[in-house]
Amino acid sequence: MAKKAYVGVGGIARKIKKGYIGIGGKARKIKKAYIGVGGVARPFWSGGNLAYYGKITALSAARQKLAATTVGNYALFGGGSANVVDAYDASLTRTTPTTLSKSRFGLAATTVGNCALFGGGYYNGGSNVVDAYDASLTRTTPTILSKSRSNLAATTVGNYALFGGGGDGNGSVYDTVDAYNAGLTRTIPAALSTGVSNLAATTIGSYALFGGGAGNHETDQVIAYNTGLTKSTPTVLGADRANLAATTVGNHALFGGGVTSDGTSVKGDVYVYDTNLTRTTGTSLSLGRFDMAATTIGDYALFGGGARLDSSPILARVDIYDDKLVRSRMSQLESWVRNLAAATVGNFALFGGGYGMKSETSGTATQSIVTAYTLN
Repeated sequence: MAKKAYVGVGGIARKIKKGYIGIGGKARKIKKAYIGVGGVARPFWSGGNLAYYGKITALSAARQKLAATTVGNYALFGGGSANVVDAYDASLTRTTPTTLSKSRFGLAATTVGNCALFGGGYYNGGSNVVDAYDASLTRTTPTILSKSRSNLAATTVGNYALFGGGGDGNGSVYDTVDAYNAGLTRTIPAALSTGVSNLAATTIGSYALFGGGAGNHETDQVIAYNTGLTKSTPTVLGADRANLAATTVGNHALFGGGVTSDGTSVKGDVYVYDTNLTRTTGTSLSLGRFDMAATTIGDYALFGGGARLDSSPILARVDIYDDKLVRSRMSQLESWVRNLAAATVGNFALFGGGYGMKSETSGTATQSIVTAYTLN
């Protein structure tokens, strides 16, 4: 019995990914639907359930500390220990667009309008280069960042892509934020409250949030920018941490994991911000770790991979949070990796690259493996 629903659009059957029904004046999402067959209720739609898909075509080059984002019908994985960019379409076919203008790792990526931006990074010194890819994967090079820096974070709010924080690789950290509009014109909003690198960023409602990081001062800060680039300071994270991960599901922005700035303690806490920037504490990760990647597909936020400080330092674990913040576990990644990247395209969430092992018994090396999860 089919468990998917379709609607005719222009003479073509299009799969319905989400459905809603009015209850008490509110739109409620339909999670399962049934039809009577021979007097028996048979499911005909159970779309939106997260499932493990498996290993797909590998990156064209093994690399770690890369960045990923989505533009149009492509998920892009760029940089790392190479200047390669790999593009996966909604059918998971891989192509290799024009390379980045400069090899670098520890860069950040986000998308504004029809352009995916890869900014900053480090290779024989910090980089201020920004590479832009449009929905046809044509590359241009907008105005450079105002400071060369790596291990920065990026997210998008309204009509602006924001690149915040980062360091020069020699001990200096920055509070600088660069904003690019859909026309790729750069402006410089108010700075973060303190200089930090290895921070995380995501967007909730009308706010871009930058959280955590390692710096010369407290590293539990959370800085918000609204669609007009006005800065505010929500409640801080519950404790300082760097190398954390962030993503948004439903009406919740999640900041998870990390390591204390002195490198002595790994965190599993998950802090949640709603659209009013009120902070609550979610269920902790199933195992504390840092250097994870995070992305969201449908009603699920996924935190994958990461590292610990104990005798089993690198993980393939994937924790998921639904839009009610209920935590569960997914099938593991196809490799045990840290410093990986994640992005979503079509019905697939992809985790790619990183540093680690192909199996629990193999030696560590930079990886090219890409693992996919899907909605079915």
